Amino acid sequence: MEETSLLSLLFVSSLLICSTNQARLTVSPSRSQFFRGDSVSLSCEEDDSSAGWRLRRNTTRGNRTECVEWGEPAGSSCIISYTFTWDSGVYWCESREGATSNIISITVTGGSVILQSPVLPVMEGHDVTLHCKTKTTPSNLPAAFYKDGSLIRTEPTGHMTIHHVTKSDEGLYKCNISSDGESPPSWITVTGKPTTTNLPTPTVTPTSASARDGVLWSLHLMFILVRYLVVLCPYFISTVLMVSLYRHRPTGNHLPVSMVMTPPTQAEQGLDDDYDDDDVTTEHHF
Repeated sequence: MEETSLLSLLFVSSLLICSTNQARLTVSPSRSQFFRGDSVSLSCEEDDSSAGWRLRRNTTRGNRTECVEWGEPAGSSCIISYTFTWDSGVYWCESREGATSNIISITVTGGSVILQSPVLPVMEGHDVTLHCKTKTTPSNLPAAFYKDGSLIRTEPTGHMTIHHVTKSDEGLYKCNISSDGESPPSWITVTGKPTTTNLPTPTVTPTSASARDGVLWSLHLMFILVRYLVVLCPYFISTVLMVSLYRHRPTGNHLPVSMVMTPPTQAEQGLDDDYDDDDVTTEHHF
């Protein structure tokens, strides 16, 4: 029986590579071990009904067979009204495209003792209670619990609670009631807590609020200043150019050098005087 469970685990590991979260397989009653003759219902909880999810299983009697071959279809569920030991195996939901859901391992025993353990993975930090059950006698008999073949402890009431489970609690569990026998082993999977990144919420005090308002007001003023500079710069530059051109144009007080009148020299003045005397003398001769 332990060899069969290990082979099932290997098959589960190969299917997990293609698993998706578009459908979820659940089992009722929610446990992984059943007595022969028990009734069990398996359901595909679908997120996308158009994907055409179908319940499949892999057992010693057949691989990837559908519900119509071993159970009674009821919508998205499959009911096994009377279980046999050959119903032991792995079960999953599969879409038309080949996507798969989570995988559940079910063990049906012809013995008189079963271990009631979680059929779905357990999240880290949660508590897990294991029950050692018999088929006919009361269920509160003393029981010994084992993990990976090693004794954990013996509980007088037939149930054991593991508080705040961690990854180290993951493994193969079984129980034993001395008067009735040993249960088949079942694997318990422990998953990590989902990681979420929460940004810290800033605490705004009056001082920080005032400082923030001051910074925002300064930025607002700077924006207004830049905007006006962008608008007024062309006008400012054109005004400066016009003033510069006006100051450098020629005026009446700033004639060209060729037009400036300079006083005559003494030699030139003497020639002019002689010219005037000759004119006067000539006049007297007439």
